[in-house]
Amino acid sequence: MTTPDVTGGLPSTAVLNPVGGGLPTGGPPAGDPPTPEEAAAPPGGVPTTGAVPGTGAVPTTAAVPASGAVPTTGAASLPGAVPTTGAMPAAGLPTGQPAAFSPEMARRDFPILHRTVNGHPLVWLDNGATTQKPRQVIEAVAGFYGAANSNIHRGAHTMAREATEAYEGGRAAVAQFLGAASPDDIVFVRGTTEAINLVAQTWGRANLGPGDDILVPVLEHHSNIVPWQLIAKETRARVVPVPLQADGRIDLDKYADLLSMRTQLVAISQASNVLGTVPPVKEMTALAHRYGAKVLVDGAQAVAHFPVDVQDLDADFYVFSGHKLFAPTGIGALYAKPEILQQMTPWQGGGNMIESVDFGRTTFAPVPHLLEAGTGHISGVVGMLAALNWLTAFDRDAIAAYETSLMAYAQQALATVPGLEVIGSAPERIAVLTFTLAGHDPAEIAAWLDRDGIAIRAGHHCAQPALAHYGLESAARASLALYNTSEEVDQLVASLHRLQQAT
Repeated sequence: MTTPDVTGGLPSTAVLNPVGGGLPTGGPPAGDPPTPEEAAAPPGGVPTTGAVPGTGAVPTTAAVPASGAVPTTGAASLPGAVPTTGAMPAAGLPTGQPAAFSPEMARRDFPILHRTVNGHPLVWLDNGATTQKPRQVIEAVAGFYGAANSNIHRGAHTMAREATEAYEGGRAAVAQFLGAASPDDIVFVRGTTEAINLVAQTWGRANLGPGDDILVPVLEHHSNIVPWQLIAKETRARVVPVPLQADGRIDLDKYADLLSMRTQLVAISQASNVLGTVPPVKEMTALAHRYGAKVLVDGAQAVAHFPVDVQDLDADFYVFSGHKLFAPTGIGALYAKPEILQQMTPWQGGGNMIESVDFGRTTFAPVPHLLEAGTGHISGVVGMLAALNWLTAFDRDAIAAYETSLMAYAQQALATVPGLEVIGSAPERIAVLTFTLAGHDPAEIAAWLDRDGIAIRAGHHCAQPALAHYGLESAARASLALYNTSEEVDQLVASLHRLQQAT
């Protein structure tokens, strides 16, 4: 199976905004594009600051093979000639033995990690906001538009059939990735936010009423709070916050006390975007089910860090965004138990979700198409399939172990910075480190680090109740991913030391 070749990669300076902010007016950018070998090479010459005193080395995983190649499947290989048929990846995720993992191996596939920012090699520590995209995803999207672009479903021609197969293949891959029983349990959406709003406006409108409770931990992202407030106001239900403990864990005793026969829904994240906390979702779900409540799990921050099995969790709804999972923006998925999906009514009307239409009566397509009005983000699905192929080709347990070790290293390293305090210390957490620095506004911290090519996030992180639990309105956040290294942590810490010394 061949697909178009996307050569060159991004230039090292990544000139994304031509002079004047408009479209380019001259010829191509100066300089020759890198060869495929150069594009695949790790970003050499990244300056290091040396080990932080008192910290241990991050354990390494299997050595990088001499060839430097990451095993690929499906859309992960784009060798050259424009195909005449079959341009899109087949359904299904890798089934063989997963490849050994190392961060160096992963980094080779990310062109953007080879660029510089303000004269320094990019250190991307803003993965909680969005992850970067491997070349396999970039090439899969370009390959779709270059050789297979067509609308899906009902088309009689070859390219429509190929695009439909790719789109539905992506659905099957998402189902497999989440451990769902069937692709029909997966609805494509723009992302986590749209998925939660879809559930609120369909299931919520039909099942919530006066006096009903929706339990939402203080930990949650605004996207898992505001939609419930909106539907609660409309249905005269109420949103009940579940408090946190001092270390950022959900207070499970209070949670158990708040559950009652009035509870219709529990909405909870599997990993916090601001504290990194990983709640005991499976146990909390089982307890909610004793009262007949449904459970929606926000997996936006979880899916990139550890394997998910929605059937093992017994989640009624599970939602995530592709862009937090090395896939394109504007694509995500909603999983729901089939018996619940069958009861859900259309949220939006239009093409793709109907069987027949006349002015007297409209009949609708079965789920999941019932909930996918209009033309979907087809190239986004193609990109997400490539991302899932890429990620699951690695040993995911090895990835999780590496990220845990890197987080421990970062915690020790940050502890050497005078006046720095990390917010939250839950024992079960992903590699998210939100912090304050005495005497410095979070925006000032982020701007300082940006001068050194280090990207972090500053602000309320769309989780104002969680920050308010610590008496804060804003904070700085460094969020790590599988391609980050201890050397990058050293650069972060060294820059923060310089900031403290400069004032």
